[in-house]
Amino acid sequence: MIEMTFEYWNKLADQIMTISSLLGGFSIAVIANILISDTNTRLLKNIMVAATLAGSFFLVNVFAMTKLLMMTTNGYPLKVIESDLHLPRMVGMISFFLGIISLITMISLAGWTKSKKMGIFTTAIGTLTFILILIMLT
Repeated sequence: MIEMTFEYWNKLADQIMTISSLLGGFSIAVIANILISDTNTRLLKNIMVAATLAGSFFLVNVFAMTKLLMMTTNGYPLKVIESDLHLPRMVGMISFFLGIISLITMISLAGWTKSKKMGIFTTAIGTLTFILILIMLT
């Protein structure tokens, strides 16, 4: 297996942290809009759950990537070996992908609040998005 350099992990953590911050902020904005809404349907509750999960997973990712970024930056006060990066890397990547899945779920459910036709469309787009993401990961 190829060992990645600390510089590589540093740049990757920086990029993923930026993406997670933006997506987490978007998810939290959806939560805020649902909270002030007077509508209280089962569908909106499910969207709220998906948005809360997405926001939470992205927030965990930001902290995991921050730790990874600090540990791989020159001048970090403690000695760091490759195995020290395993936990923040695993927690960060798992939470990132769970956040993406929650965000896709939220997008897929959103159309159903308007009409059946829009719900079918958003679900199809969500499914296509998920498939394309899986293809890009292989």
